Amino acid sequence: MKNIAKLLFQANLLKEIPRSGYHFLGSGKESVAEHTFSTAFVAYVLSKIETGVDALRLISMCLVHDLTETRIGDLNTVQKRYVSSDEDKALADTIEQLPFGGSLSELIREFNEGQTREARLARDADQIAFILDLKTLADIGYSPPQKWLPAVIKRLKTETGKMLAEHIMHTNWDSWWFKKLY
Repeated sequence: MKNIAKLLFQANLLKEIPRSGYHFLGSGKESVAEHTFSTAFVAYVLSKIETGVDALRLISMCLVHDLTETRIGDLNTVQKRYVSSDEDKALADTIEQLPFGGSLSELIREFNEGQTREARLARDADQIAFILDLKTLADIGYSPPQKWLPAVIKRLKTETGKMLAEHIMHTNWDSWWFKKLY
């Protein structure tokens, strides 16, 4: 149980680790934990739209996909051109002596490889979480997200992810509540 407690403290640290890509936008911020919640929630929604997917596996993959960032940080695309990290070592150190370490490792590796249907949906959920943030910033008046959105949308692999992104792009961020005020 002591190793499980250590894992929980490690995962809890994601609340303190900022996502680094927002520096390039000049606005917005979020912790890795906030991003993970958004990604997992998008995955839940995708599991309700897509038939025949293993929803638990999909959502679990999203929940743990950035766990190693507690050890290596959140390296954005620019940083990855100059800095390398050893995610395999970070994962090995994270799961050592955990009775379910193999399961964690399998979920993260499946996500990173992106070959299964659930992994493709999980990776789309990861991008859709970012699209939601970018669209929100664009809707409130920031212009840099307009340059980023097409590139992020191109990363989507599933038809469901692409369709959802299309609807996000045609929906104002505040339309869910603003309509009720007037």
